[in-house]
Amino acid sequence: MREADARRPAGRIEGLAGRGERRGGRIEGLAGRGERRGGRIKSLAGRVEDLVGRIEAGTPDGRDRALDGLRALAIAGVVLGHWLVTALVLDSGALRGASPLAYQPELAPVSWTLQTLAVFFWVGGRTAARGYAAARAGGVGYGSWVRGRLARLARPVVPVLAVWSVVAVAMLALGAGQQTVYALFRLVLSPMWFLLVYAALTAATPLAARTHPGWPLAVVALADLVRYGLDGPAWAGWINLPAGWLVPYCLGAARVWDGPRARAAGWWLLAGGAALTAGLVLWAGYPAAMVGVPGAAVSNLSPPTLAAVAFGLAQCGAARLLHDPLRRALRRPAAWAVVALVNLAAMTLFLWHQTAMMAVTALGLLAGRPLPGLHTVPADAGWLLARLAWLPAFAVALLVCLAAFHAYERGSSGTVDRQGSSSAARRLGSSARPGTDPADRPARAGTGLDGRSTRAGNGLDGRSARDGACMDSGSARAGSGLGHGEAVGNV
Repeated sequence: MREADARRPAGRIEGLAGRGERRGGRIEGLAGRGERRGGRIKSLAGRVEDLVGRIEAGTPDGRDRALDGLRALAIAGVVLGHWLVTALVLDSGALRGASPLAYQPELAPVSWTLQTLAVFFWVGGRTAARGYAAARAGGVGYGSWVRGRLARLARPVVPVLAVWSVVAVAMLALGAGQQTVYALFRLVLSPMWFLLVYAALTAATPLAARTHPGWPLAVVALADLVRYGLDGPAWAGWINLPAGWLVPYCLGAARVWDGPRARAAGWWLLAGGAALTAGLVLWAGYPAAMVGVPGAAVSNLSPPTLAAVAFGLAQCGAARLLHDPLRRALRRPAAWAVVALVNLAAMTLFLWHQTAMMAVTALGLLAGRPLPGLHTVPADAGWLLARLAWLPAFAVALLVCLAAFHAYERGSSGTVDRQGSSSAARRLGSSARPGTDPADRPARAGTGLDGRSTRAGNGLDGRSARDGACMDSGSARAGSGLGHGEAVGNV
């Protein structure tokens, strides 16, 4: 009996020790999981750091990073602008387009910040003029140069039209209303006008480089005088579609930006364009919003008005003034990596951002009721706050579109893996190699974002330097990485 009584405390002690060991094991297990999580975080940070380093190492020393920065800002302005001023309202079972600017005109200053089309054309004119000059210096003729650039503009459009043609037919077959299909398809096609005008001006680059921007500005003023001042035909305004955007394109191609008076010219453009815009809005009856507003009697963008072009002059001046600070800021490898990756996907982001918004809107219908900021009338500040909360969802949907369709932007020189996704990230920092044409042999050892050799300039997606670049990618000839089509040493 006494022996049994003695064994019971010993057993309890052993039990407590066992429980302590098990608790210690659990604590060690938790610590192990924490260490593994920390290891994964460190591994991810290491991969990001490696990617940033390879982008930095693959960028030519003379590249004008500020132009890429301005293009990235313009892309962000277009995407955010469309997401904030475009609403799809659920009305009697159908979706219709609306704009908060029609209900809240006090939001017009938002359009001053996010309507960045003039910056696109200014950067485009600047890069195209340099690219064409580099192509001529390398013995490439106008025909080859312009065919390559126009092909690169057209190629990413094909999957957009193909996908949405199928979607539209499927929606109609499943009983969707024509109003809904029209509202969605109109949003998809709305960016296409920009590409048509951009393509036309690209083809006219040799002429634009020799044209003073005052000439197309005078055409815009005359067209507005005819249709507004003399009650002329409304179709006269469509002359402004090419003429209005030719103004910033010619400004970008002008050589004044490379001279000692560049900053002074930027200040003059900013002040003069802002003053002219204010005068036209306050005293000539032009709308304050620099984007189209459904139901408005006059739109500043369809087609462009003198007010929109004057506002573009101010934007071009601001772009030039931002150029030097941006160039200094983008010496930081991390900041430059973000800008470089946005530029590599510029066309995909531009063409699919509306689709991303519409996909989230369609999925929201599964809730069975209109969701604030997604399906409701944009009539008050509450809608705007709710829409801001939806922006992360739009961004995720856009990343899905980017993963699915970026390979089409890369084209034939962009390697596509077996899953169909672009393998650009894996090509970063690869060894340099010459082009297939003897004339494309590298003049220096620098590499572009896809690791190919640089010569007289290069494309945004790592193609030929000789043909120059546009907002979406580089030339169709084999060659280099991230340049703009300028000679590497002459940016």
